[in-house]
Amino acid sequence: MTVATGTAVAAARAGGVRALWAGNPQAVVQRGLLAARSSSWAVVLSGFFEPVFYLASMGIGLGALIGDVQTSSGVEVPYAAFIAPALLAVSAMNGAIYDSTWNVFFKLNYGKLYEGMLATSLGPLDVALGEILYALLRGLLYATGFMLIMQLLGLNLAWTAILALPAVMLIAFGFASVGMAVTSYMKTFQQMDWINFVLLPMFLFSATLYPITVYPEWIQHVIMAFPLWHGVELVRGLTTGILTPEMWWHVLYYVVMIAIGLVFTTKRLRALFLD
Repeated sequence: MTVATGTAVAAARAGGVRALWAGNPQAVVQRGLLAARSSSWAVVLSGFFEPVFYLASMGIGLGALIGDVQTSSGVEVPYAAFIAPALLAVSAMNGAIYDSTWNVFFKLNYGKLYEGMLATSLGPLDVALGEILYALLRGLLYATGFMLIMQLLGLNLAWTAILALPAVMLIAFGFASVGMAVTSYMKTFQQMDWINFVLLPMFLFSATLYPITVYPEWIQHVIMAFPLWHGVELVRGLTTGILTPEMWWHVLYYVVMIAIGLVFTTKRLRALFLD
């Protein structure tokens, strides 16, 4: 692109909504799908099998020793049926986080792809939403495969389990949007290690492997602030058929999470490449 053309594009988008949004995030998704053809599918599959291994070793193996476990609603379910929906939420989180953090970090700091994208008619919101939607595809891939395994093992205890798929998409959307926002501030690979530092405690302590009631009450309130806990409770309620009004608060949590992530990502991309 010539300097004159770049100037013309910038002038055409100056001010207003047009400066942020061109209505074409699908172009970013299409670019990601084309690039994925040459990527290693072993990396993609590894993210899917991780929760499957947890389910096999702990849900089936350890579950034979534990028996039934009481959910937060006071209903007892088999241990495998207790942790399977939690691992489903974790699977969606992992799929979305990988693409919205490490992939975005490389494109932002080394590939310089966003600089080129924003030199076209695309706006920062197009790029942010396009990358997040692409990350959702991996989250959906992981979640669908894991749901099929749950169905084969008889771990979906109610017909409402079908609603777990849109629920995990909401979870993936929330983590992808916030993940990309945080990554836009990262400058070195060492800083990216903080992402795993945050994800690991969430996975271990968000009532994924045992009920939240085993903790002291003050720790329970800390855990309830974790985004993954809200996702685990939402999916667990759907797969077990234990529906409560509190589930809407879990949905609202992710809606707010998505909005915050999109706003910060859009502002950050604009500050980096357009201001």
